[in-house]
Amino acid sequence: MQQKIVILDFGSQTTQLIGRRLRELDTFCEILPYNKFPQNDPNVIGVILSGSPYSVYDPEAFKLDLSEIRGRYPILGICYGAQYMAHVNGGKVEPTGSREYGRANLKTVDTTSPLFKGFDKDSQVWMSHGDTITALPDEFRCIASTDSVEFAAYQSENEPIYAVQFHPEVFHSLQGTQLLKNFAVDICGSRQDWSPASFVDTTVAELKAQLGNDRVILGLSGGVDSSVCAVLLHRAIGKNLTCIFVDHGMLRKNEFRDVLNDYECLGLNVIGVDASEKFFKELEGVTEPEQKRKIIGKGFIDVFDAEAHKITDARWLAQGTIYPDRIESLNITGKVIKSHHNVGGLPEKMNLRLCEPLQWLFKDEVRRVGRQLGMPEHLITRHPFPGPGLAVRILGDITREKVQVLQEADDIFIRGLREWTTEVDGRQVSLYDQTWQAGVVLLPIKSVGVMGDERTYEKAVALRAVTSQDAMTADWAHLPYEFMAQVSNDIINKVKGINRVCYDISSKPPSTIEWE
Repeated sequence: MQQKIVILDFGSQTTQLIGRRLRELDTFCEILPYNKFPQNDPNVIGVILSGSPYSVYDPEAFKLDLSEIRGRYPILGICYGAQYMAHVNGGKVEPTGSREYGRANLKTVDTTSPLFKGFDKDSQVWMSHGDTITALPDEFRCIASTDSVEFAAYQSENEPIYAVQFHPEVFHSLQGTQLLKNFAVDICGSRQDWSPASFVDTTVAELKAQLGNDRVILGLSGGVDSSVCAVLLHRAIGKNLTCIFVDHGMLRKNEFRDVLNDYECLGLNVIGVDASEKFFKELEGVTEPEQKRKIIGKGFIDVFDAEAHKITDARWLAQGTIYPDRIESLNITGKVIKSHHNVGGLPEKMNLRLCEPLQWLFKDEVRRVGRQLGMPEHLITRHPFPGPGLAVRILGDITREKVQVLQEADDIFIRGLREWTTEVDGRQVSLYDQTWQAGVVLLPIKSVGVMGDERTYEKAVALRAVTSQDAMTADWAHLPYEFMAQVSNDIINKVKGINRVCYDISSKPPSTIEWE
């Protein structure tokens, strides 16, 4: 039996963080829309109610019949979840007059409450709400306060119901993980048996039972998700897995060759398809970003489908879909708003069944599983790379010349990040491993320069490097000036056609990580 804590999502931007923190505590959890609680699931050991962008008084606010879960499971309400439970049980929730947002400290905290076991005096927490609880329901008591929030946390006198008006899942709540551990382990009884090792053992056994002696096709991208998926499947079914890696011509420098070599070293059966001529022809003259993506997406499906049809006995199509993909494919009303399938439409078109062995994992868990499988570190720590590749890092139309120029500049930047180290917690760590994602953007402008006493009028590029936990939000990486100077000089001196290098210092939001 795999224990689970269900997180009911009321629309908070940090709901995924609650799930990630629980997984870090080796506790399995499932994030579901607020109105999709799984009735009669014997594996559920507790329920968390997330935050929400709404006030409990908003006509559009999401509402839950608490009788479905109250008395059956321990409950933890966070922010809106706390206010909603107070509101529907006879307490009072009122506007604060000004939004309570940012760091706060717990002025009083009842460490006799199991929720606050091990907490320090004045523990820092993170507030983010426009309403606040001004009176608790009968049979509930306050267990924490700040200078401005009287009922920062409360609990039931008679049931395992707890609530906090701050966000324990965010980094700025310094003992937030301790609070979630207290709830998951001490209150819900989690055995903390969710780990990469247990996942590998369980999943390999399940794949063997599910797939039997059937042949499986997997589309590889070179990224960590599809690579870990391939190695996991290979461990389960060996030679019955056939992987297809399509080169659309917009990969990084030497990437097609290098990725095929990596997969060969892993013992995978991989078919490499150079379809660059087709893609360059179809992209000729196209400048609109979404049209580029659609052309490449359709082209990939066509090439993959043609190659896959040569494997006549295939029964399954495998994908490296991970849990955030599945969460983002549903809004909290349960309606599909974005297809998460990496090769959208192919399972139906090819009459294949779908296999997604990583569908319950977050990105950091995928990397932990990769290490458990003994994969090379450079594959596990590889930065995310857009499916359309450099096509969405070239602003304007696509030509082979532009791709080659961008490949050279990008190669200098990425190699530089890998080679330049700084001290982090007493050890030397590469800039590459300190950033979430990095790349170079070729701009649709030219600028005047001077090289060798001669006037030049050539292209400009923008470097982009960000730090993030999961790409939901991102900040620009504060790279050393000395490194930036070296990379700029190397690109301008070594890449013909570029005479200016800029650095993008925009955060997400409001900007996106990619430019297109």
